[in-house]
Amino acid sequence: MLRYFAKPVPLVFLLAFCSFIPVMMAGVRLLQVPLGAVPDDSLRLMVAPVSLFLHALAGVTFGITGPVQFSRVLKRRLGLWHRIVGRVFVISGMFLGLSGLSLLVQVSSISTPLLDSFRGVMGFALCLSLALGLAAIQVPDVARHRAWMIRAYAIGMGTGTIALVFFPIYLITGNAPTGWMLDSIFVCWWSFNVILGEWVIRQGQGFAQKVAR
Repeated sequence: MLRYFAKPVPLVFLLAFCSFIPVMMAGVRLLQVPLGAVPDDSLRLMVAPVSLFLHALAGVTFGITGPVQFSRVLKRRLGLWHRIVGRVFVISGMFLGLSGLSLLVQVSSISTPLLDSFRGVMGFALCLSLALGLAAIQVPDVARHRAWMIRAYAIGMGTGTIALVFFPIYLITGNAPTGWMLDSIFVCWWSFNVILGEWVIRQGQGFAQKVAR
């Protein structure tokens, strides 16, 4: 079943599923910031409203363009559209990473050093992955370009499905995790999604080699 999701078309649906929650949350934040309707538990983020708004806008754009951009059907039949969406994907990804780093610096943290440090590493990794993906397509090395873009997407949307972990924990214990437990789950799940991205890359390369034979 896992190999099924490494194929081009199912991969698009898998990515769309994984990005639904973060895109929805970012969309809500996108409306809250200009309306001044940010909930009390997130008011501390309003010390950097521009970075917060850009982070939400970039999250929505990056999350939506990602699944579309990874469709080989789109690339083969609508090459120009693929390139246009690709530029939007890269720009929004850069804004997502840089605005996240900006928020990390400007906003007083309520997280543990573990999660704060990991967020910083992932912000830099997102920007680096996008830059390496751009460099690869200039060669051009399509396989390496695709691999780095998948890595970027896995990093950028890495915490999107964390609710799938928190909800069962809440049902079992009756309490939401907090402190080091909360941040450890975040880091582990984010890491898992990045590893899953690597698996998709490996499986996709194997699939492409079979098709080429």
